Formats: sequence, C-alpha cells, structure tokens
Amino acid sequence: MSASSEDMNMKLTFRRFEDGENSWDDLTEKIFNGDHSYKCPTYIHKTPPCQGSCPSGEDIRGWLGIVRGMEKPPEGMTWQEYAFRRSTDANPFPSMMGRVCPAPCEDGCNRNEVEDFVGINSVEQYIGDSAIEADLAFAKPVQESGNNVAIIGGGPAGLAAAYQLRRKGHACTIFDYQEELGGMMRYGIPGYRTPRDVLDKEIQRIIDMGVEVRANTRVGKDVSMKEVEDEFDAVLWAIGAQSGRGLPVDGWNETSNCISGVAFLEAFNQGRLKVVSERVVVIGGGDTSIDVVSVARRLGHIENIHEKDRPENIVMGYTAHDVASSANKQGADVTLTSLFPVENMTAAEHEVNDALKEGVTIRGSVMPLEIIKGDDGRATGLKIAECTMEGNRPVPVEGTEEILPCDLIVSAIGQAGNLEGLEELDSGNTFIASDKFYQVPNRPGHFVCGDIVRPHLLTTAIGQASVVSDTIDHFFKHEENHRRPKVDVHHFNLLEKLAEVGLEPEHFESKGDLRGTSSENYAVHNYEDRSSQEIIPHTELFLGHFEFTPRNKRMEDVPSADEVIGHFKERVIGLDTDHAIDEAKRCMSCGMCFECDNCVIFCPQDAVLRTPKKESTTGRYVYTDYTRCVGCHICSDVCPTGYIKMGLGE
Repeated sequence: MSASSEDMNMKLTFRRFEDGENSWDDLTEKIFNGDHSYKCPTYIHKTPPCQGSCPSGEDIRGWLGIVRGMEKPPEGMTWQEYAFRRSTDANPFPSMMGRVCPAPCEDGCNRNEVEDFVGINSVEQYIGDSAIEADLAFAKPVQESGNNVAIIGGGPAGLAAAYQLRRKGHACTIFDYQEELGGMMRYGIPGYRTPRDVLDKEIQRIIDMGVEVRANTRVGKDVSMKEVEDEFDAVLWAIGAQSGRGLPVDGWNETSNCISGVAFLEAFNQGRLKVVSERVVVIGGGDTSIDVVSVARRLGHIENIHEKDRPENIVMGYTAHDVASSANKQGADVTLTSLFPVENMTAAEHEVNDALKEGVTIRGSVMPLEIIKGDDGRATGLKIAECTMEGNRPVPVEGTEEILPCDLIVSAIGQAGNLEGLEELDSGNTFIASDKFYQVPNRPGHFVCGDIVRPHLLTTAIGQASVVSDTIDHFFKHEENHRRPKVDVHHFNLLEKLAEVGLEPEHFESKGDLRGTSSENYAVHNYEDRSSQEIIPHTELFLGHFEFTPRNKRMEDVPSADEVIGHFKERVIGLDTDHAIDEAKRCMSCGMCFECDNCVIFCPQDAVLRTPKKESTTGRYVYTDYTRCVGCHICSDVCPTGYIKMGLGE
C-alpha cells in the first residue's frame, strides 16, 4: 500500500546509511577493525550556513540558541536582552532587518533539507521589538580614543559604522543631506514595511551613544571636502546610490513622465507624492520595483488632474500634492514588467505574492523596446516584446511586440551614485573605488562602504560598515590591516563564553613534558574552532534526529485589490513570545552542540558523559573519557549538529 502525500510530508524517514551499505566509500574513512578504530571523538565548531549566508555576519545560531533557552543569560539579564546584545554585535537594526531583509540566511538554512527553513527574520523582529519595548540602550564607550571620524551619509551603512566606531571609542559626526537620518530605510522603503516609529527608535539608540549629526548638509555643496578633511582625522563615505537608472531606450531623459523608482519612492516617503496616474508601468523585477507598484496601488489616481499635480512634476520636486485635492481617489492600473520569468525575479517571493494580491499585473520575460509619445511629448505607451536571455543580454522574440498604454513610466532597474561636487572621488562609473579593506585607493584617511561601492542589500551595507570600522581602527593605531578570515562573520568565541561564566582556563606555566596533561585546566581540551575557515553542510548533520515541525509563520495584513487604496498599515504582524521560542527551537544548531544527549545515550562504552553542571556551558556540555572510548563512531553518527568528529588520534 502506497503512503499518502500527507504521510510523506509529515513523517520524515531520513537514514544516514541505507540497507546494503556495509563498506566505506572513502578510503580515508576505512579505519574500522570489527567494532573499533584508532580514532576518538573531538568537538569541532563550524559556522552554520545561515550565518555564512548573512552579509552582516550575524551570530544567528547564537541568538536563536538564547531564544530557545539553550544558552543562558548572565545573572540579572533577561534572555530577551541577552539575545538582543548578541544579535546587535553585528547589526544594530534587528527590528528593521527582521522586517525587510530578503533573508539570504533562510535560503542557506540547513533545515531546508528537513522540511522548511527556520524563520530567522521573524525571530529577529521579535528580538528587536522586545528591545524597543524594554527601552534597551547601547552602552557608551568606556574610554574615548581622541580620534574623530566624519561619516558622510546617514543611511544603514553610515549609521552602522557610527555604531561600531563608537564601540571602539572613536568620536563620530554624521553628515546627511536629508532632514532625517535613515537613508534608504526611510526614503527608499515605504513606511508600511519600515514603520517610522520603530526606525526612529533604532536610530536614536545609536545617536545616544554620543554621535553628532549635521542634517540638511551636503558635502561637496554646503561644505567642501577640504573643510571636512581639515576638521576630522578620517572620512568615511557612506552616501549610498541616490540616483536611479533610466531605461536604455531613446528619448528617456527627454520624456517628462518617465522617472526613476528611486525618485518616485523618495517623493512618496517625503510626503510629497499622494496620487499617481491612471495607468502606471514599472520596469524592474527587484524589491525596489515591488515597492513602487505597491505604493502606486495604494495611492490611486484622481480624474482631471491639474498639470502641476501630475506625479512626474511632484517627483521632480517642482511642487507637492495638496491632501484635500487628492481625497477622491480611484484605483490605478499598475503593471510591472521583468526581463526574467516571474518565478525568477530577484524580488522576495512573498513580496511578489503580496503585490499580486494587491492587484498589480506582473509580466515576466518581456523587455522594453520604445517609448510611444503623444503630440505633447509625453509618453502614452511603452512598446515591449517577449524576450529570451543570452547570458545577461535580453533578445526580443520577433513578432511578439505590443504596446502597454500608460500615463507614467517608472524605471526600477538599478541605482547609481550621485557625486556632484565630489567628482574627484568618481571611479569612472559614478561609484567610489575601494580595496578589500574598504579604503579609498590613493587617499589616506578616506574610507568607503555601502551602496556607493556597489548597490546591494541593506544587510550588505551593514556588514561592510563592520569591516570598515575595523580598518579605521587599525588606521588610527598605525597597524597593518589583518587578513580577513575566509568565513568573515561575527563568530561565537568559546573562550569569551567561558570567561563570561567564570570558567576561563588558568594561567599557563610550562611544565616540561606535556603528555598526559588532559586533566589540566590551563587549556580548552578536545576542541577545535574551524568557524573562520569552514561552513558546515547538511551532509555532516544527522538529519534523522529532527521531526517534522511546521514553521511558525508571521501573520500579514495584506489588502486585496479592492481594499488597497489608502492602506498604509504595517503588513507584517510579529510573533508573540511563545511562537518566537517555538520557532527558535526549530534551529538545528549546525556546527555547535545543542545538548540533545544523543551521544551520551547511544555510547556503548559509557565513554561520553555530561560535563558537571558547575563546569558546563555552551559548547562544553559533554566530554569523552578516552580510557573507555574504543572509537566506534556512534557518537559522531548520531550527533544531529555535526559537532562531533572522529579525528583525535590522527
């Protein structure tokens, strides 16, 4: 009798070894002699793929372990605060990133090999929101270095750099041309995705560390580069990519109702743009294009719009919409086109699905060919054709041309830097060149990070800010830049953990012959940290340990096409405490012991034992009595997290 699809999906049948497998495929594993070998278990810490996939390098496994209750907080600290401190070692915006990051960590999650990834974003949002509710602050530096850094740009890169530099004791002053800080988090993403009250609190927490802010100040216009160089000891360029790219078709720049997605979203987020045209065509396929079409559907249009109130005039900054005149709105017909099939667009899948529910039409595998203009010179349509991709180049399919009628065309196909007044920094493509340590070549004391290096994710800019803060610190100390590790993330450090719980090794004094000293307490025995070199794959885990456990999904308030106009409430509804804990428990703790007792239970020699409670902490939960171990490999085979390796004795 065949199994039902429900049984196949809900009852997992992972086996490490299949029937008939009675010999080792790999000769390096062919070490058995009956039921024993010369190898003994050792404990190997590796980086989990979630963390290896995170451009910010967050210790994701670490703070999930805290939320689930495996790793205990210091005395007098709640687990929520402890998780917040661990999370923000790498990323000072857990509430924001928990909401809007496209989560490459979840794509990399080994739990995908069981049933579904761990909802890392949802737990991170819980951590961030709990910290705001508890009014947690970042600590100010204990000692000031006497150095002062000018940070040009107050977006995610500049703010994250200010945070990391203040932790090192360096004074920071942020220059930003906008009235408020936040960069793309405020002016590039709509408020129903990044609630402004939450954003304000996460930014203020950084400012309260002692960061000076000079708003409404554009370096290169309001103040010269030389003035900044004369006042500060170092300059960090984190100005982002503030210009949108137009379509590569004739007449784009001369057509008034053809605008960029970056300019469209900035006008909306500044509160100036309150209605759009009746028919809007957006070209893109990434997250920015999804934000544009979702905003356009929410704004709607009004009949008989005055010339000065046309959305392109608002976006270009000539005027601003009057709230009263835009009260009687109707739905806008919004179409998104992409060179790639819908399922291959770079936008997050759930964002695409939300846009479809909100009434957006999405056309995949089509390319723009020509802007169709009326007698007044304004675009009345966009000629498109189906296309195939030859490498990175779209090729139109002959005979598939059609015209999409439109009143507004928005290009959301990429961003460029704006180096007006700073042309000497231009590397030739509107960006600023950088070496691997984020130093500006041939400009001592100048550093760079974020989208002005290469437009990418918010979390990428935050990760670069962490690296460049180390570089600037070395610059001030006249030190050579250290070679970055192969796996360049914020690693769990066992020695720091042992020190935190009062179990650090004793001072070492040479005692001559060091053989037979495994009982001494001047070293961490039987442990190897490979986290800077290796990411642990699912093939090293014992997946049979994990039961089918559905993901605890966040609720969403996504309006239908009929409800979308004026719907600016936050879409994502965060997890409560119980569901956040349950979701964290789905983490398989890849590369680190999560105290399941399998090795203790299944060892036939009683050689694997629990570490005495007063000596136990994360990563030191079990130990091996090597006088009993016969090297049977069972502990390694049943270790769900891949933490135990048979290597001691080689």
